[in-house]
Amino acid sequence: MASMLGFGLGTARGAVPSARIAVYKVCWPRCADADILAAFDDAIADGVDILSVSLGGSPNRQYFDNSVAIGAFHAMRNGILTVTSAGNLGPSPATLTNFSPWSISVGASTMDRKFVTKVELGDNKTYEGVSINTFGLKGDMYPLIYGGDAANTSGGSSLARFCVPNTLDPNLVKGKIVLCDGDSSRIAATSTFLAGAVGVLTQGETRRDSASIFPLPGSYLNSHDGANTFIYLNSTRNPTATIFRSKEVKNTLAPAVVSFSSRGPNRLTPDILKPDLVAPGVYVLASWSEISPISGVEGDNRTLPFNIISGTSMSCPHVSGAAAYVKSFHPTWSPAAIKSALMTTAKPLSSKINHEAEFAYGAGQIDPIKAVNPGLVYDAGESDYINLLCGQGYTTRFLRRVTGDNSSCPGTANATARDLNYPSFALQTQLAKSTNATFKRTVTNVGSSVSTYKATVTVSSQGLKIQVNPSVLSFTSQGQKKTFELSIEGTIEETIVSASLVWNDGNFQVRSPIVVYHIE
Repeated sequence: MASMLGFGLGTARGAVPSARIAVYKVCWPRCADADILAAFDDAIADGVDILSVSLGGSPNRQYFDNSVAIGAFHAMRNGILTVTSAGNLGPSPATLTNFSPWSISVGASTMDRKFVTKVELGDNKTYEGVSINTFGLKGDMYPLIYGGDAANTSGGSSLARFCVPNTLDPNLVKGKIVLCDGDSSRIAATSTFLAGAVGVLTQGETRRDSASIFPLPGSYLNSHDGANTFIYLNSTRNPTATIFRSKEVKNTLAPAVVSFSSRGPNRLTPDILKPDLVAPGVYVLASWSEISPISGVEGDNRTLPFNIISGTSMSCPHVSGAAAYVKSFHPTWSPAAIKSALMTTAKPLSSKINHEAEFAYGAGQIDPIKAVNPGLVYDAGESDYINLLCGQGYTTRFLRRVTGDNSSCPGTANATARDLNYPSFALQTQLAKSTNATFKRTVTNVGSSVSTYKATVTVSSQGLKIQVNPSVLSFTSQGQKKTFELSIEGTIEETIVSASLVWNDGNFQVRSPIVVYHIE
């Protein structure tokens, strides 16, 4: 019977109900690097198994300048997997805030529920917008006013039409529903609420696949319906409207990556695919402190034990729970092995819905049950990541800012990103220009002791030739390792070409995404 005033009604449980949770506060409200690193140190000293970090800073920060990346490296060294949120700066490319190769970067996917909010105008026409509106105006009609017509003396109509804070005249909007231009719904809702409005209507086309909770009745209309509402408002002397309580309906396109979820590619290490995978991060019923109103706006008196929240900060703990679930079966597995298990058993999503393909969803949507028995894993450790950083040109000085010890780069040729034993493959190249690249990988048998895996490569472009050598791997014991090479030759005519490698022994299917791409 968990819900937010009836929305999201069901049973709430943890991914691993017997797990113990330790929480380290790092935001006061600013999330300082010193506090983040201190929390990592404390968690490592306390002996945690998994770290769930729903934090994000600026995109594309160097590893040595990113406190989460540095903390995650130290956790990895101590056998602790760090799971991070990919960021909420999508759908623009290369907007990831967490992307270190030694952690998991998690994007946000939709669930099979969404919320719609009906609006009825005084001319009896109805429009359906998106929001999570727990309020009911009981069908009563209220005066409707345009934000641009309700400017205070200092704001001016040019800002008031967007319902920017401190631009509306409370005497003009009190007790009315305000129509605002622009799609900054949360800002407009807060501004109209504080000005005394009874409701708010916003309009736009961006981020319509997720909605916010407003401190007053509200709905986010599409541009066409917003324009019709504006025409009606100006067609009568006394325009009116009402806003109904939201309805929870089926999202038939789920799971798909939500628009706000940050996209790859990985600017710092272009040949490492990020994000790694996705998990539910839209309209998540989440425990909530009753100290704070559910909209986060002072004056909103709804204090509840559950809220409905969207963000990669919601998808991240889903994967943290799945990682803890896998580790409960395999307590000796390394962070890389657990990550590999989650990635190679993930369900691929559709590039027809998410045109950014793997740069939106990585290996796909997590499947915690399958991840317990992945068959093969791609393992890696501290020395592999140090070789990667050295191969990227890190000096000893900057390397030690990440490792925190006396590590140094060997004088011989360093490994490239293509040599890192990663469960996915990414290759940056030029359009219509011939490319030839080889990736080295080693898999460890964690499935049947005696097994033979055959490789199957699927590629969406005739211009690429992808081969695996050897294409058959035979194992005689658990823990046995086998090495192979994957080669990519040819040209691409599109900015993203997706492919995949699947190792199949008839029982386990170990899938790795392959992306060949061009980005300016």
